[in-house]
Amino acid sequence: MLVFRNVGMFENEKTWARFVENNSTDEFHKKFDQAINEVRKDFGKNYPMIIGGKEIFSDSQFQVHSPADKNLVLGKFPLATKDDTIHAIETSKESFYKWSLVSYQKRVQIFREIADIFSQNKFNLAAIMSFENGKNRLEAMGDLDESIDFMRFYAEQLEINNGFSKETKSGSPNEKTSSNLKPYGVWGIISPFNFPSAIAIGMTSGAIITGNTAVLKPSSDAPISAFKFVEAIYHKLTPSAISFVTGSGGVVGKTILESPMVDGIAFTGSKEVGMGGYSTFAMSKPRPFISEMGGKNPTIVSASADIEKATDGVMKAAFGYSGQKCSACSRVYVQKSIANKFLERLVAKTSALKIGKPWEKDTYIGPIINNDAVKKFQKATELAKKDGKVLCGGSLVSDIQYKDGNFVTPTIVANLPKDHELIREELFLPFLCVEEFENFDEALLLANKSNYGLTAGVFSQDKNEIEKFFEKIEAGVTYANREASATTGAMVGAQPFVGWKESGISGKGAGGAYYLLQFLREQTQTRCE
Repeated sequence: MLVFRNVGMFENEKTWARFVENNSTDEFHKKFDQAINEVRKDFGKNYPMIIGGKEIFSDSQFQVHSPADKNLVLGKFPLATKDDTIHAIETSKESFYKWSLVSYQKRVQIFREIADIFSQNKFNLAAIMSFENGKNRLEAMGDLDESIDFMRFYAEQLEINNGFSKETKSGSPNEKTSSNLKPYGVWGIISPFNFPSAIAIGMTSGAIITGNTAVLKPSSDAPISAFKFVEAIYHKLTPSAISFVTGSGGVVGKTILESPMVDGIAFTGSKEVGMGGYSTFAMSKPRPFISEMGGKNPTIVSASADIEKATDGVMKAAFGYSGQKCSACSRVYVQKSIANKFLERLVAKTSALKIGKPWEKDTYIGPIINNDAVKKFQKATELAKKDGKVLCGGSLVSDIQYKDGNFVTPTIVANLPKDHELIREELFLPFLCVEEFENFDEALLLANKSNYGLTAGVFSQDKNEIEKFFEKIEAGVTYANREASATTGAMVGAQPFVGWKESGISGKGAGGAYYLLQFLREQTQTRCE
């Protein structure tokens, strides 16, 4: 017997906020410490692919190392071949019709069950993530909260909209007509390392809850979190409704993008990879491609801004998760009359941030993800020192206790030329460029002078400036005077996460009311009497 919640019951998980409200943060840290000890027991474990409803192991493997300590082997995963990937696509294709006929009510029930399982196990899942991709414990828990929120929110959206079917106006008295949104078929899901649970689950849930089947390829830097989702859900679905295929983008990702049997793609990653994938996928026939492709997210700080709020908001947005968020603030435009005061406070606060192992209690800045990211950081800081002025950071962490991890210092740079590549290009690093402006119109022009358009923030106590910002800024997710974070931290159901310009393709935001529509196509049904 199915039991449904009342419409409108969705609430965000907000784990840390609830512990704060209850004055029980010590209990939060106690639970996290216990989870750390628990998940260590699985280090080095062999993990399978999941294809055709079966767990498949392989002797051909790759290892997953912690970016905070590369001596830690967290797990070993199969290195899938092209044939493995094709097999996953074929079984998902075969399973599609059966899964698509499962009632939306049953699909809603399944995702609520998995959300509850994740909620019950979120400390262990967050601890895994701290080791796997280097998020500190609050960031890791936030990622798990968002995963849970996506599942519950999309379940509610499907329920509110009656499975996206409704009667329409009849063309004639003897006709009864309806509009029905139906799934496409097999979706390829290509997810990134930085939100290995939330983004993987959000995209995959969007496909599967609407009646599609899915082949999920996680980031090879952080596949364990995505595996935990597939492991929890696959046996509740029709066989092969979801497949989990691990390996290189050059093999697994390429095979998914080139397959004529794949009916849609949901991708999150860099613009270069996203646009390349889009070109490949769209070459043979028209098919939906949902893509979020990063940003170069600006914050404007006007002379009327509250300096303390502005520096807090910019610091958290720039250096939360070491700048490895699509939404991270990477450009700041500050009005000349307050620039010195703003920078003095921002540098002081940034320099005081604790760098450390991400699973430790007081760590704010953890490692960056891999050796390639370290090399990119070194190149960026060399350019900054040559062409601008490094106000703080700009170096690798030299402490002996961090020698086996990818630790770098949060970096603030000023005095770069206006069109410098560090201001134009997404770095995905704890790296912030600061420029000065004379008047607010100039600041808006500078903020919009980017091919990206994901997130943007403003700090001002002038209502006219704030309204002008919202009217003219070219970004999908925008904030005014947000001390908690100038450009990051979108909440499922409250702030749909959508990229404009070269930051996205579909124009519909994850965690918003229009997201699920992208996984469906309309069929008009007319029945004549």
